[in-house]
Amino acid sequence: MKNKNKILAAVISFLMLFPVHSFGQDCDRACLENYVDRYLDAVIENNPDAVPLTDGVRFTENGQQLNLRDGLWQTMQAKGDYRIFVTDVPAQQVTFLGSIFEEHRDPSQMTPALLALRLRIAEEGISEVEHFVVRSSSAAERIAGMSPRESLTTPVPEELRMSRQEMLETANMYFVGMQQNDGLMDYPFAEDCDRIENGMRSTNAPTPEGEVRPDPSDASVYSAQWSCLEQFQSGLIFFVNRIRDRRFVAVDEEMGLVYSFVFFDHSGGEYRHGTTPDGRQVTAGPVQPWTWGIAEIFKVYGGEIHEIEAILERVPYGMNSGWSTWEQGMSDELQDVTFSEN
Repeated sequence: MKNKNKILAAVISFLMLFPVHSFGQDCDRACLENYVDRYLDAVIENNPDAVPLTDGVRFTENGQQLNLRDGLWQTMQAKGDYRIFVTDVPAQQVTFLGSIFEEHRDPSQMTPALLALRLRIAEEGISEVEHFVVRSSSAAERIAGMSPRESLTTPVPEELRMSRQEMLETANMYFVGMQQNDGLMDYPFAEDCDRIENGMRSTNAPTPEGEVRPDPSDASVYSAQWSCLEQFQSGLIFFVNRIRDRRFVAVDEEMGLVYSFVFFDHSGGEYRHGTTPDGRQVTAGPVQPWTWGIAEIFKVYGGEIHEIEAILERVPYGMNSGWSTWEQGMSDELQDVTFSEN
């Protein structure tokens, strides 16, 4: 009996070395991703009873806390074909970026839109819901005509996978390097790095016929024709003076994906004036204070950023996510909220 007690005590001590969330998860990858479809079907039906929800479920849309059956619940008509998941099984969170359809003035038509969605799953069902809806028909139409890039839906070879913390820190270096960009940092971009924003190529874009590819050494504005590294080394993104409320909400080590919600501030005024790495004085960026709300997915492996996919929309200047304190919302620190409960 004494030996059994010693063994039991040793097992308990071993288990205590690990966070509770590492054990006994009820929902695997397929289960979590199925929650997204069940949830979206419930939104289309405007029927919260069609999906399991906890008693205290919390719901925000574009930074505002709402009651269920409000916001997108009133207007969503159908799911689109474009869909990317970043599924965080250890944290029991699933995130989604995809196309949807809302009501149109003409009942025979629907209006395309884009949705970034986060769900946190508890034993009783969905405990947190976060929507970021981009209601740009042109962006939605572009994405509706695309298929997700294969690398975003393909697992990373085991030898190239990184730890959760390494993935978070590498993805955050993108924000660190862009904020008040000076062109002088070490940027973790792979040679094949590419970025898509609202369905448009914002790096490595082909040079239009009859034009000459801009030269980073004498340009005054960064170009979508440049690579990820060329853009950052140019120092011409300096007018993005604050990247804040950096909420990293899901990490998928198997797929090499990191999902974040973030705000880019262009404050104007003095922040429109910068100096390139070679000493040239340039002026760029919005004249008025401007904030982009952004949902951003990073493909990270082998210590480098290979792909970035984002949807974004202008939001009230200085707003935050609705899940952060004011101090967190104005901070440029990495916030790992994958396991946290709000």
